[in-house]
Amino acid sequence: RLTGVVNVLREEDLLLNTFLFLGFITKVWYDLTYSARALTSLPAAMFSRNTISVWSILKKCIGLELSKITMPIVFNEPLSFLQRITEYMEHTYLINRACSLSNSIERMQAVAAFAVSAVASQWDRTGKPFNPLLGETYELTREDQGFRLVSEQVSHHPPVSAFHAESLVGDFVFHGSIYPKLKFWGKSVEAEPKGTITLELLKHNEGYTWSNPFCCVHNIILGKLWIEQYGTVEIVNHSTGDKCVLNFKPCGMFGKELHKVEGYIQDKSKKKHCVIYGKWTECMWSVDPQAYEAHKKSERKGDNKKHKNVRTSNGHPEGAENDDADDMPDVQETVSVVPGSTLLWRIESRPAHSAVMYNFTNFTMSLNELEPGMEAILPHTDCRFRPDIRAMENGNMDEATKEKERLEDKQRAARKERAKDEDEWSTRWFQMGTNPYTNSQGWLYTGGYFNRNYQDLPDIY
Repeated sequence: RLTGVVNVLREEDLLLNTFLFLGFITKVWYDLTYSARALTSLPAAMFSRNTISVWSILKKCIGLELSKITMPIVFNEPLSFLQRITEYMEHTYLINRACSLSNSIERMQAVAAFAVSAVASQWDRTGKPFNPLLGETYELTREDQGFRLVSEQVSHHPPVSAFHAESLVGDFVFHGSIYPKLKFWGKSVEAEPKGTITLELLKHNEGYTWSNPFCCVHNIILGKLWIEQYGTVEIVNHSTGDKCVLNFKPCGMFGKELHKVEGYIQDKSKKKHCVIYGKWTECMWSVDPQAYEAHKKSERKGDNKKHKNVRTSNGHPEGAENDDADDMPDVQETVSVVPGSTLLWRIESRPAHSAVMYNFTNFTMSLNELEPGMEAILPHTDCRFRPDIRAMENGNMDEATKEKERLEDKQRAARKERAKDEDEWSTRWFQMGTNPYTNSQGWLYTGGYFNRNYQDLPDIY
């Protein structure tokens, strides 16, 4: 009898274990499938923009600021600008690295690499993010990368987006407010990302500030769209006096400088400790200044021989502009590495089908995903609930256009109602204050968002 009972128990135990194992396999399959879709694909591919004439819209706007110009939705990408800002956090491991380093120059190297990596997702991103509605918010928590972020559209005219990210273990705070000014220059659109970005490494009691470079999208009217970033980015460590000056180089006559970034790190006595170089589309390296100068000198000798009297078949200097389109130069995305250099950062490869998914990275693919359980805890002002963005992501352009127009009309009506009642708009999570490092005015996080008390939020959707 006892043997029979044991056999029965063994059979039941086997069935139970089999059931649990199958359940585990099913969950793993679901998680992997869900994760793969969330991270490497969107519900629908992007629409072709080739049939839309943007010239009829922009021909009267040369030299003007574009924030009040309504563009066809086909030129958008299915993300709010608040989500676009969140892409700064894709390479958060660089901040975590800076927190772990004991040498201030090495920390500046990691911070400089992070500042460059923060704009790397814009490579080939020619779609325009949706303008956030006043009061719109976005949050993202990534336990795997150790941070959480909240952002809010704090002003509509001018459009200002404020964000605040913090380490889950209390190592850092990263915050700022961005006011993107767009101008149309005939064949290109230039974006000037006004606003100061601040990174605080709490363990080291350090504060770093900088602003992003200019971004230009070429061939808005005719030809293939392409992007370049240019301008000087100055990163200051306000605690030690260390400074990193990065030069995002413009394309140049022969296209040799496209995507290149070059700079140096100096201490408060202006002694140069290292040179930072690479491409914002690929990687960044650090090397001793003397080794870098010797390498550049040998390169210049070779280039002078190579490019002397180079002409095209029509007699014009190679790479000169034409009247039709600013052709993107042929680019070899491999950086010439100086012997003795240290790799600071290298970009991750994008999904194989990224080109038909708005050139999104794996990180970006997941930003609009509504994971199970999110609807119950997110405020109804979160970007993920915007019906026009969701419709575009699903490939329904007609519905997206109608919803975008409805939301804009609703925002205008609310603004008129406030003006009629002489009511001032009140931000919820950010207030204007003084940046403790620059003494300039900016939008600072007031706290409380993650307490999940979302009463009295505006009805914006």
